[in-house]
Amino acid sequence: MNLKGLLYALFAFAVYATHDVVIKYLGATYSPFQIIFFSTLMSFPLVSFMLIGDQTHGNLRPVHPWWIALRTVCTVITGMSAFYAFSVLPLAQTYAILFASPLLITLMSIPLLGEKVGLHRGAAVIVGLAGVFIVLRPGTTELTLGHLAGMSAAMFSALASIIVRKIGREERSVVLMLYPMAANFIVMAVLLAFVYQPMPLLHLGGIGVISLFGFVAGLCLIAAYKNAEAAIVAPMQYSQIIWATLFGYLLFGESVDRATIIGTSVIIISGLYIVFRESRGGKSENTPVLRTRSRGATAATFRITHMLRRAKQRG
Repeated sequence: MNLKGLLYALFAFAVYATHDVVIKYLGATYSPFQIIFFSTLMSFPLVSFMLIGDQTHGNLRPVHPWWIALRTVCTVITGMSAFYAFSVLPLAQTYAILFASPLLITLMSIPLLGEKVGLHRGAAVIVGLAGVFIVLRPGTTELTLGHLAGMSAAMFSALASIIVRKIGREERSVVLMLYPMAANFIVMAVLLAFVYQPMPLLHLGGIGVISLFGFVAGLCLIAAYKNAEAAIVAPMQYSQIIWATLFGYLLFGESVDRATIIGTSVIIISGLYIVFRESRGGKSENTPVLRTRSRGATAATFRITHMLRRAKQRG
């Protein structure tokens, strides 16, 4: 069973990596606001079909409105930041920065979840963040708006994930999903008035691919977590760096420098160590990395946590 789940996870993250290639391709021509607007618009039918089978009783009023509002803001910022980072930075470097998100989740879990992070996990976080500095090389290379956007995406994605861990048991999945989508649609619609460019049919098809691939990858991750332990599936997210390196070289002529390789290796090792520590017995009620079951929330990426909860309710 674990092997089957592992294969589902590898396939899911390969699809996510392809999804990000399309974002980068379109980002060379269009503003992130325009890409997010249309990808969100095309995501609504997919999400609607998924929610038709939601048998949970209740309304759309949040139990924790201020936490929902904060998470919605975090999700909007994450989407804009991640899409921009993918558009202007090399793929491998963007992933290296975004891989800091699980480390930040562990760090933020201390004040927000009351998580007790021991010496081993604390040291792993410090080492992992040092890996981010190796990738960024502040003082020796120019830090651009793209680097800042990547760090912003990692930070706000981590905060959004922590909020889900804090209130997720009391809020309906539909509330957690639809409020950020609606906010993305409204905010991007306003910003679209300033950046809109006409899109040929091919590029509109690319937007559809972004929405569809995010949905398909989400379903594959559901299958992965149904067939394998979280400690097996979670580390598979790092396989995206392989696809990023390959796609970056073949499609965009990107090369990976030594600092990015070293820094990414440090980040991945520290992340894997945290997953290993959390998969052992005696962990606390909140396990920030293992229970954050997907990539950072973006406009076109469905939160796997919500989908898994619905799957469990069904059966």
